[in-house]
Amino acid sequence: MRPWREGPGDRRSYHHGNLKEALIEAARRFIAERGIGGFTLVDAARLVGVTPAALYRHFRGREALLEEVAGRGFSDLAERLARALAGRGTPLERFTRMGEAYLAFAEEEPGYYAAIFEVRGAAAPAHAPDRPNPFDLLVEALRATFPEGFNGVDPRFLALEVWALSHGIATLSAAGQLPKSGPDKYELLRAGVLALVHGAGERVKPTP
Repeated sequence: MRPWREGPGDRRSYHHGNLKEALIEAARRFIAERGIGGFTLVDAARLVGVTPAALYRHFRGREALLEEVAGRGFSDLAERLARALAGRGTPLERFTRMGEAYLAFAEEEPGYYAAIFEVRGAAAPAHAPDRPNPFDLLVEALRATFPEGFNGVDPRFLALEVWALSHGIATLSAAGQLPKSGPDKYELLRAGVLALVHGAGERVKPTP
């Protein structure tokens, strides 16, 4: 992977205070292309064409940079989900579009997506405490879509199941492990979500 010659990593922009943004973009790009496992600050420095020592003016270390990337990713994902939730159509149609937006984000922003699930506590990024996180949006959408509830099942529990399903499908799709024939990932997610929410309504609360 060669150093950038133009764009956010252009050396000419560092004199104007853009090194931090260039490092964040370098990390996102590296993770998207090579995965998060081997990412180091040296990699980010090499991509933007500076010495590793220059990075510590902006980040304490690798984890701090990853936390920033994860926070940016969560903000992007939350904005996409919020747009889907606020769009036209019935509550069920909007809820379905949220799932589609989630899968699209995982495909279009693999660097952000990987960082989100690497960094602990990224569900409430410190840099944007006033923004709802994706999980809260999912719970809100479930309550709006199914106001009658789920036979006593906590919507937050069901939201975790829906998120786990979405994450599983996104991960399998990225790895090329979904069947070549049959329904695509969007159809799989829609069918899975409907099965979860309708099944939840039929569950019986356990006896204390």
